[in-house]
Amino acid sequence: MADPAQFSTAPNSGQFQQRRRSAGPFWQDWIPALGVLRHYQVGWLRHDLAAGLALTAILVPVGIAYAEASGLPGIYGLYATIVPLLVYAVFGPSRILVLGPDSALVAVIAAVVVPLAAGNPDRAVALAGMMAVLAGLICALAGAARLGFVTELLAKPIRYGYMNGIALTVLISQLPKLFGFSVEGPGLLGEAWGFVQGVAAGKTNWVALAVGGGTLATILLLKRYRRLPGVLLAVVGATLVVGMFDLAARAGLAVLGPLPQGLPTFTVPAITLADLQPVFFGAIAAALVAFADTSVLSRTYAAKTDTVVNPNQEMVALGLTNLAAGFFQGFPICSSSSRTPVAEAAGAKTQLTGVVGALAIAALLVAAPNLLQNLPMTTLAAVVIASAISLFQVRDLRRIYRIQRWEFWLSMACFAGVALLGAIPGIGLAIVIAVIEFLWDGWRPHSAVLGRADGVKGYHDITRYPHARLIPGLVLFRWDAPLFFANAELFSNRVLDAVAASPTPVRWVVVAAEPVTSVDVTAADMLAELDEALYKAGVELCFAEMKDPVKDKLKRFGLFARFGENQFFPTIGEAVGTYVKTFNVNWIDWQERQAKREPSHD
Repeated sequence: MADPAQFSTAPNSGQFQQRRRSAGPFWQDWIPALGVLRHYQVGWLRHDLAAGLALTAILVPVGIAYAEASGLPGIYGLYATIVPLLVYAVFGPSRILVLGPDSALVAVIAAVVVPLAAGNPDRAVALAGMMAVLAGLICALAGAARLGFVTELLAKPIRYGYMNGIALTVLISQLPKLFGFSVEGPGLLGEAWGFVQGVAAGKTNWVALAVGGGTLATILLLKRYRRLPGVLLAVVGATLVVGMFDLAARAGLAVLGPLPQGLPTFTVPAITLADLQPVFFGAIAAALVAFADTSVLSRTYAAKTDTVVNPNQEMVALGLTNLAAGFFQGFPICSSSSRTPVAEAAGAKTQLTGVVGALAIAALLVAAPNLLQNLPMTTLAAVVIASAISLFQVRDLRRIYRIQRWEFWLSMACFAGVALLGAIPGIGLAIVIAVIEFLWDGWRPHSAVLGRADGVKGYHDITRYPHARLIPGLVLFRWDAPLFFANAELFSNRVLDAVAASPTPVRWVVVAAEPVTSVDVTAADMLAELDEALYKAGVELCFAEMKDPVKDKLKRFGLFARFGENQFFPTIGEAVGTYVKTFNVNWIDWQERQAKREPSHD
């Protein structure tokens, strides 16, 4: 929870609070709930209580639905809701973020749990619990090591591709349940083909389809009315219809049945060594997805409320909530982009809203476990499908297609990887694509020979300014990337090509090095070899506008002494001026010509 003292709407309050927090005590940075208690206002209490009760109406059906979709008994979705809400209320830095089971993780959990559990619910619970424990450890350790920036390495097109793949996977997996039957098939294509075969074979339970389809239609139709609890109304309506007409007995409609009475208990999930590897890789995938979703949503609401959220603390809090979920019979969880707006719209002021929701669910399990016994499974499938539909990123992909075609196809590759290979391999593919994308920009960067265009200040790419004049005997070469092992040879070749293409014999090559932010050992050795090759051809290698940290690296590599301090210039203009003066080159700059034409006012 964010410190309520941060909730000021005064200008720049966020920046001020960030500075204040950085100098605060340990407990204020890492246990935000203590700060809330110190500054909690009595007037907030009624808002938090009302919002918590409103939130409960959504938490219950959604938690059960996501548990069933993940291959677990529905009750464990409520366990995975109660404990994380309480833990995040203590350690979470966000003001109103709601954590719990989420559709973004359904495919990741199911990809591990379903094949390994082989229909054994106790084994499924243990596998999902260990997955949550490992995911929690990964997030907590990464946050403590201040690695909260890692999810920023996944570009938007890659994230969109991943989410679209997850959405399609979840949607296809729930369609058979919506139609009232079940299928088994390897991966998305196998499930899709099994569904088609089931429908063709007449397996559809038309009563189940009517109830589930009605639920789905109600949720989607009421979605535009934010103040109406569409999910709650649809679930309650379907449950009442099934109970009133006894559809479970008359039409063979699958229902949830009575929930076990009682609260989650502390349990160490026990799995075999053979299961450890797939569970560990699943935990890595769950941790990445959970933090990516949570960090984006957390930043969004921090901006709306003018508060400050530390991404590292967010990662630690997410880790602790997953650890708690794993040890209290839950499964991996993350923030919810569907339930957080409910809390906001209901007037939530602090994380007390989540605490109220957790306690209300606990009261339901203790006092009224049979309340949801007539909840149809097809309705739960409809809830998950509605959530999956909201995950699809179509409008943003259209925009990317218009402005950057290759990034659109990058997103499509990630989408295909998730849909065809599965959620976990798909995440691995997304990470590989992200790294390749990053390396490609530096591997084959833009470079340019610079000239002086009349009427335009500075030196510019002669391909963009074809009428730019070149200084006789001087090559001005700009390299728009760091120099490292993957592009070192390309840099050397482009410099030599520029020298060979010069219309006049070259005396100097000046590298406009302002865009060069780093040099590694391979690139340093390349510079030494290039300098030697140019020297043999009677050409000096010089640098202009090189950053001081890059110069420091060249000093460590011994190159600064090799080149000599006089071959490093603070600006391109000074390098040109020194060259013209040294070699008495017949060169008059357009600004000098202009100055001579202007009359003197002395």
